[in-house]
Amino acid sequence: MDQLLYAAEVVANGLMAGVMYALVALGFVLIYKASGVFNYAQGVLCLFAALTLVGIQQGQVPFAHLINAITGGHLDHFGWTVPSALAIVLTAAVMVGVAWAVNILILRHLVNQPPIILFMATIGLAYFLEGLGDVMWGADVKTLDIGIPQGVSETIEGWTDRAFGYGFFIDRLDLVATAVATALVAALVLFSQYTKQGRAMRAVADDHQAALSVGISLRFIWVLVWSIAGFVALVAGIMWGTKSGVQFSLSLIALKALPVLMLGGFTSIPGAIIGGLIIGVGEKLFEYFVGPMIGGATENWFAYVLALLFLVFRPQGLFGERIIERV
Repeated sequence: MDQLLYAAEVVANGLMAGVMYALVALGFVLIYKASGVFNYAQGVLCLFAALTLVGIQQGQVPFAHLINAITGGHLDHFGWTVPSALAIVLTAAVMVGVAWAVNILILRHLVNQPPIILFMATIGLAYFLEGLGDVMWGADVKTLDIGIPQGVSETIEGWTDRAFGYGFFIDRLDLVATAVATALVAALVLFSQYTKQGRAMRAVADDHQAALSVGISLRFIWVLVWSIAGFVALVAGIMWGTKSGVQFSLSLIALKALPVLMLGGFTSIPGAIIGGLIIGVGEKLFEYFVGPMIGGATENWFAYVLALLFLVFRPQGLFGERIIERV
């Protein structure tokens, strides 16, 4: 019985981990749906948003190291701190500014270019933003605290202990992430399906020239999509930054989102969540049941093996659109 309850706890924690993966995958899905390009820079957007949030919250002077090197001064902080809510709003505004700059400097010059060109552009954008974040806010590991509760949920532990005689260890941060992801997905689905801008996003994804011919502003749609993706990156950056600290390895969480996209499909917002849950639960259960027999550490590669199987047998994912091309 204890083994069964422990397995149930593993599943619960897997679901929580899957939500964290899905938060990152959502940004990829949004941009792919609107432009047909895989945005390699999404993980770096999460990092840049988290760095900017911490910098604003702590009153850090942007480009302080560069300014000091040029002027010989010792400027570091403004001497104030910014409330978390205001810091999040200001960071969201910065991400909108990044979206606008990406459109003006990159995307408008690449209309109707092959997807591989846009993909290469996002690779360059990723390295640029990573370097910009380093120069603006420094490379040291930062602590992100906006008041999200952390640690084991005593409520769930106590309830499961009374109900089953076994207390489940569930992180309160993961519970918050689950609630936020649920609300975010619901809002994005409603926006995509029932608003004029959402329908315009889908039209642009289908055919740029056709969308332009019916009066849809490609510039506005791409700024809108990248702004929403930047906000999603901010949410993911907050959750991951709170969980593991804001450091440059945070940009690598994009790699964990790849199997999620392959399972859920590159064009499905609900698919990103379901794919994340499958990956989260699958890797935890595989580690629990199979890991001890083969030396452990299976969480590092299980998701990619599962994604490879999907690529072979169902390349469009569980919820992706099947594309048939005449050749």
